[in-house]
Amino acid sequence: MSESLFTIRSFKPERFGKVAVVMGGWSAEREVSLMSGQQVFDSLTSAGVDAHAMDAGSDIANVLVEGGFDRAFLILHGRGGEDGTLQGALELAGIPYTGTGVLGSALCMDKWRAKGLASLAGVTTPVAEVVFSLEDAKTAANAIGYPVVVKPTLEGSSIGVTLLDDEKQLPDAFNDARRYGPVLIEQKMTGLELAATVIGDTVLPLVSMKPATGFYDYQAKYFADDTVYQCPVDLPADVLAKIEDMALQVFSALDCRTWARVDFMLNDQGEPHFIECNTAPGMTSHSLVPIAARQAGVDFETVCMQILSGTLSAEELAA
Repeated sequence: MSESLFTIRSFKPERFGKVAVVMGGWSAEREVSLMSGQQVFDSLTSAGVDAHAMDAGSDIANVLVEGGFDRAFLILHGRGGEDGTLQGALELAGIPYTGTGVLGSALCMDKWRAKGLASLAGVTTPVAEVVFSLEDAKTAANAIGYPVVVKPTLEGSSIGVTLLDDEKQLPDAFNDARRYGPVLIEQKMTGLELAATVIGDTVLPLVSMKPATGFYDYQAKYFADDTVYQCPVDLPADVLAKIEDMALQVFSALDCRTWARVDFMLNDQGEPHFIECNTAPGMTSHSLVPIAARQAGVDFETVCMQILSGTLSAEELAA
């Protein structure tokens, strides 16, 4: 890891002005966003930043303008906050915000299109098909070959995701995922699950996850105490280097900026495959970004300040 990654110029906290930590919102990931947002808010406040916790409603851009906010730390997860919608509203309002812009946010939220662009960039990803009906789901699953993963195309935090070994549970799995929009039928990877946190142009130490249930679902991600995390990951150096390179390729191909978490899984042969990219990753006590940062010798407060510094304009940086 580059030693200069978190070498932030000694910005006095007041340089950031009045900062809104935008959390909550109305997506299926609201609960997690509130937990992440509280962690970020506490950290920025501890650093001396004039931070204000803001539970987002559909009028959040107007609220920030009327409240005289200078910038926003976006820690909304899921649709409405991580899909380009809020980013577009803040662009129109002229309020700088953390993370990826309108285009990149929309692309990363759409797993189907993200996989397509990653493939065009030369990054391997599991075979998948997007479907809108149960009959199409059956056809896709049979063509791909079981086991498969059934998941919403436009959700995160493993919401609506089911792992299937055969067709018996496909109707229930499809209907569960379909509640959230288009459904992705994807080849199931059976190897290790890994996360690569990208900040700037550097990848933090990789983190692997082994949930007690065998599936890294919503409960295992945010509440379970028996999920086993490994950082650094015990894999050959060339495999780790390959995943880091793939993460940077995905970050660039999907037009990400400042920070993101790129998720991978290994197949039976130990080959990494891109799964998805999260532009506002979880920042809870169980989340992967803080784990990776700690392994790199970087505390949570510094990570938050690094991300927030990405909202400063070239003129503000030069001042």
